[in-house]
Amino acid sequence: MSSTDVAPILSQGVGYGVVIGIGAFFTVVMAGISWTQNRYTRFSTKTSEEFNTASRSVKPGLIACGVVSAWTWAATLLQSATVAYQYGVSGPFWYAAGATVQIFMFSVLAVKVKQNAPMCHTFLEIVYKRYGALTHWVFIFFALATNILVASQLLLGGSAVVTALTGMNVYAAVFLIPTGVCAYVVLGGLRATFLCDYSHTLIVMIIILYFMFDTYTSNALIGSPTRMWELLKHASEVRPVAGNTDGSYLTLKSNGALIFGVIQLCSGMGTVFLDQGYWQRAIASRPKTAVPGYILGGFAWFAIPFGFATTLGLSAVALTDNPSYPTYPNEMSHSQVSSGLSAAFGAAALLGKGGSIALLITLFMAVTSSSSSELIAVSSIMTFDIYKTYVKPAATPSELIFVSHVMICFFGLVMAAFACIWNAVGVDLGWLFLVMGLIIGGAVFPAAFTLCWKGQTKIGALAGCLGGLVAGVTAWLVQAHVQYGELSIASTGASYPTLAGNMAAVLTGLLLSFGVSIVKPDNFNFDITRTINAASPVATPHSERSDESQDDKEKDSEDRQPSIHELTSVQTEDREMMEDAEYLRDPKGLQRTFYFALILSCTLSFIMDFLIPMPMFFSHYVFSKGFFLGWVVIGFLWVFFAVFTCGILPIVETWPFWVMLFGKITGRGGKTSK
Repeated sequence: MSSTDVAPILSQGVGYGVVIGIGAFFTVVMAGISWTQNRYTRFSTKTSEEFNTASRSVKPGLIACGVVSAWTWAATLLQSATVAYQYGVSGPFWYAAGATVQIFMFSVLAVKVKQNAPMCHTFLEIVYKRYGALTHWVFIFFALATNILVASQLLLGGSAVVTALTGMNVYAAVFLIPTGVCAYVVLGGLRATFLCDYSHTLIVMIIILYFMFDTYTSNALIGSPTRMWELLKHASEVRPVAGNTDGSYLTLKSNGALIFGVIQLCSGMGTVFLDQGYWQRAIASRPKTAVPGYILGGFAWFAIPFGFATTLGLSAVALTDNPSYPTYPNEMSHSQVSSGLSAAFGAAALLGKGGSIALLITLFMAVTSSSSSELIAVSSIMTFDIYKTYVKPAATPSELIFVSHVMICFFGLVMAAFACIWNAVGVDLGWLFLVMGLIIGGAVFPAAFTLCWKGQTKIGALAGCLGGLVAGVTAWLVQAHVQYGELSIASTGASYPTLAGNMAAVLTGLLLSFGVSIVKPDNFNFDITRTINAASPVATPHSERSDESQDDKEKDSEDRQPSIHELTSVQTEDREMMEDAEYLRDPKGLQRTFYFALILSCTLSFIMDFLIPMPMFFSHYVFSKGFFLGWVVIGFLWVFFAVFTCGILPIVETWPFWVMLFGKITGRGGKTSK
């Protein structure tokens, strides 16, 4: 049975309405936000620094929201539900825990960016300054490969579910989904992605709470944690899970889930450490708040796959034998499971058309917000690391803005084209998700060492990247052939071959980069990277402020409005920029922040990936009814924490702006008192 054997629950009109209508709505909203920002703040979307780095002024709540959004792919929702369907309660936990560690660890790199290259636009600029053109091109390859693979997964997973639920043409979905995203990113740049991250992430979390409350409090088919526990216990008897204690869906002792967790850990390191989108958020953050932004973002993101999959993924298991389930009386086929349809079928069984529409909106929000991150990331690489570095080093800010706009639209077409290719050759979301890490994993530690270790040499960095790639692909293909006797999509997408490839890529990259460098270590002076863009007019806030000051004079003469620098919100922004500049001049303060980030991230990673799950794994514990109730309650509390972090905190942080804007709209002021 293929996914086409299940009749679409919704009409094609709903699919086109969501994909086109919501995209157009957010484009209009972003146009209004960009106009408001240009008029009432010191940050103009017409300047290259604002467009590509959000003027390095974003506060921790919005950074956390941006991290959550960038890390919430189609796979976050669909693949987490898939592993819940396959392995039970251990699936959502290992999906979330295996991919939260990277966000915690990236807080260390966020500090190092501020410490060693505070005015860079991309992490590749640091590579170029330290190692030269050859190594720069190698890292460009890995960075763009990461962005292409991530973007392909976004569109593959999103289009598969849209097609399954509505019958919409899969290729139409692939090309239409990024269209609206390209439009609003071109209008507002990086800050636009943050603002849409906020709205999209908040909508996703609200809908997840909707599914959770319905499933665990009122739904006629489940309605309580106790009933879910009973249904999962029954499913364990009817369809036991190989490798789980007693075949139970109610245990963390799951060999398959643990293997997936290791793959997730290795793959996620590549997709965070090599995705310019995460570096861009570190670059855009305020220096003092970069670490809290990533730590809060990691905690908040954990709630999304954990809460979502513990609800819809487990519901798919519990309701497989119920006549309301779309595949009844059959179980889901392997292709349906690998395409990520567990969540879609679970939502349809629980809530019918209403659940399907809610899931469709959730998925669209996740896909478009993540796509915006990929678009601006690739645009920055193409603009600063290729065009400005090799084509026209003396490019003006207006030229850089134009190139950024063009590259956003160009990559929108590229990501859609790759998704179509994968779909045409039969590669689905599950295969791409498991394989991605072994392709890019070799460059993980060379990239981190570039910023954190003065001893890494150029040869060590190259050896780690290329050696890791060769080792990862070799281990992957050899294990697939030895285990299954053939090389096919099915054999190469299995757990053990992808596990071997992912671990070989990451560990070989680490050993080669460290081993080669330690023979004759470098003694690099990071004062060299601190000069990146330091004297460039496109990187100096004061120069762009002067441009904006001229715009203000024109506004005064034309509209007789008060100068923008009289607004209380702008004066707050100016004060914060002076504080940031002062903080960057304090090397001891930055070093203390680095040690704090390193200790905190390592401690949290140990707790989340060992201290909590391993005792339950080794003891073969099967959840009791009371323990499962507590497990669900923790899921609710975690999602509420995420809503506060991503929904309320950004509003609190920008309160002076909202007070000023309300005053301007109502005519009650907005200027400082004298």
